[in-house]
Amino acid sequence: MAIADLVSPLNLMIFVFFSVPFVATLLVMPPIIRKLKEHSIVAKDMYKADYREVATNGGLIILLISLLSLSIISLFYCNYILPVNYVIIMVVTLFALFGILDDIIDIGRPAKLILLYYCSYSLISCATVTLVYIPLIGTVDLGIIYLQLILPLYVPVVANLVNMHSGFNGLAPGLSLIVLITLIAKTMADGEIWNILFIVCLTGSLAAYWFFENYPARIFWGNIGALSVGAAIGATIVVYGYIFSGFVMLIPHVANFLLYVYWRLRPRRYPVAKFGKIREDGTLEVPNPLTLKWVLPYYFPMKERQAVTVMYALTGIFCLIGFVIPG
Repeated sequence: MAIADLVSPLNLMIFVFFSVPFVATLLVMPPIIRKLKEHSIVAKDMYKADYREVATNGGLIILLISLLSLSIISLFYCNYILPVNYVIIMVVTLFALFGILDDIIDIGRPAKLILLYYCSYSLISCATVTLVYIPLIGTVDLGIIYLQLILPLYVPVVANLVNMHSGFNGLAPGLSLIVLITLIAKTMADGEIWNILFIVCLTGSLAAYWFFENYPARIFWGNIGALSVGAAIGATIVVYGYIFSGFVMLIPHVANFLLYVYWRLRPRRYPVAKFGKIREDGTLEVPNPLTLKWVLPYYFPMKERQAVTVMYALTGIFCLIGFVIPG
């Protein structure tokens, strides 16, 4: 590839949309973390021997910096930001607000599903396709079924999968970053990046944020981060019709959910346990192999950072497969 191709106007623009929120997040996170701890907005790190208190709700910072960065960059690139970006902003913001509400009160699963369905309902207006690639069959036009059923349900399902596949330092943000970078690369390969320039901003902010939640974590992103970033992933998938390829990228998340379902169906054999423990040698002691991040530590001595690295590698493999699957 020639140097001229690397510094093309499109690549330079994508670099700006990614780098501005990246740098801004790196700069603001240290003082934000201090402020959060001063105001006791913290959560215990259950996988540390001292159960240290760590700042939380960092997902709100990711969203705010993404919005601010887009508004500033739009002063120079306003003609390139298509209306669908603002619909995605509304959806991601609604999911973030729902995350705040979920932290305050227990809404309940039935109400949660209904509310999150309508949080993503506005994406119907900007779906670019209703065609879905199905293996062994080919491309199928699902029409109204895609618009009214698959699209608004897919986003909350993805958001909840992201929220569930978490627990270790840097696990959920790192996995989400891998998926988002793959989706951005896929849209660029298809020449359709214009609809998700806000997602590029959010990914830039998330990439910088990851350094602060990576082991040893100085901040957690909370339900706000999991639901908003999960909604961003889901919105990108449904807007471009990457239903099957997106599913492949998220197979580790789906496997984690299926393990959880099996666990809940066997309560007598596997009692409820939200966290594991740390042994004296620093390895993880987990109660069962029924969440994906616990499978290897259950059978082999493994430290938290090693378990997270394995999860990164697993998701990376499925993202590579999903990248080459037709959209």
